[in-house]
Amino acid sequence: METIILVVVIAVVVLAALGGLVVGSRRKKPLPPPPPSTPDITAPPAEPHVGDEAETPREEPRRTIEEVDLPGGPAPVVVEEPPAAEAPAIEIPEPTAGRLVRLRARLSRSQNALGKGLLTLLSREHLDEETWEEIEDTLLTADVGVLPTQELVEQLRERVKVLGTRTPAELRGLLREELVKLVGTEFDRTVKTEPEDRKPGIVMVVGVNGTGKTTTTGKLARVLVADGRTVVLGAADTFRAAAADQLQTWGERVGAYTVRGPEAGDPASVAFDAVKEGKEMGVDVVLIDTAGRLHTKTGLMDELGKVKRVVEKHAPLDEVLLVLDATTGQNGLVQARVFAEVVDITGIVLTKLDGTAKGGIVVAVQRELGVPVKLIGLGEGADDLAPFEPEAFVDALIGE
Repeated sequence: METIILVVVIAVVVLAALGGLVVGSRRKKPLPPPPPSTPDITAPPAEPHVGDEAETPREEPRRTIEEVDLPGGPAPVVVEEPPAAEAPAIEIPEPTAGRLVRLRARLSRSQNALGKGLLTLLSREHLDEETWEEIEDTLLTADVGVLPTQELVEQLRERVKVLGTRTPAELRGLLREELVKLVGTEFDRTVKTEPEDRKPGIVMVVGVNGTGKTTTTGKLARVLVADGRTVVLGAADTFRAAAADQLQTWGERVGAYTVRGPEAGDPASVAFDAVKEGKEMGVDVVLIDTAGRLHTKTGLMDELGKVKRVVEKHAPLDEVLLVLDATTGQNGLVQARVFAEVVDITGIVLTKLDGTAKGGIVVAVQRELGVPVKLIGLGEGADDLAPFEPEAFVDALIGE
């Protein structure tokens, strides 16, 4: 019995000790941190809450912009509006009357070799066969052509023989007279732009690339404007990049309207629209710049013929001007011959006569085509295109 009581007491003591250990271990463990308190979110003054808690805004003092101290730093950048594009100023071209006389010095600088060479040879005391052969060579070198050279030499032989004694003044007068006769004064060199029965006059400009065709068309517009005409330009050269832009720039300088089409478009369509626009606007002249055709390409030349036929659905062409580079010499005659077969050339424009060109090409090309040189180009200036005057041209050839 005592044993049982002892066992029970020991068990109670053990249980009490184990309970104390458990309670002590629990007290040593740290308590978890308390949950964070919900922050108070205060709405900015004078602004209403959202939703069900909305309230009437309260009136509170506000600072104006003058009272706010702005932070220091560079001045704000002011973006200026780009100025509106201004229309180009309309230029007043030089009058065409006497233009070739004003440009005579420029022409004579490159042509004096012909005139001075002939005068030197004719001034020799004895004009033997060798001298006459030299005269022929001088004329042929100047691109006068074989037949015109033979005619001129025969005339000079006869007149020198009759003249006998030859003073420098007499020789100059003799040579001038024969050269004027050779260049020809019987041609009508007027550019036809005023048909009697209708408006506008229609002028088509043709030629090989590189002859200055588009530039010549623009300069011709200046010539016409200087003479008091109104002009529409047709940019039918749709195959050369920027040709239409170039022509439009020329037109804008003198107030001429330019009709153009898409690049690589149908040139005949552009030419047709240009004449139509010219009629509706009531202008005096329509100038049509065509693509530079390689005269050896039959298909391209046929297309040029198509442009001519399409334009003539409106009215007949008054002028077909062929632009030739005077420095190409006899090669220009080959071009002239082929163009004449396709579009019936009515006049010739010789460009670059102020360079290394030889003045005799004027005679040769007129003989080849049977049509007159009507305009000549004597430089890069805007007003360096001049009506051709035989007497002024010959005076430039032989000098003072």
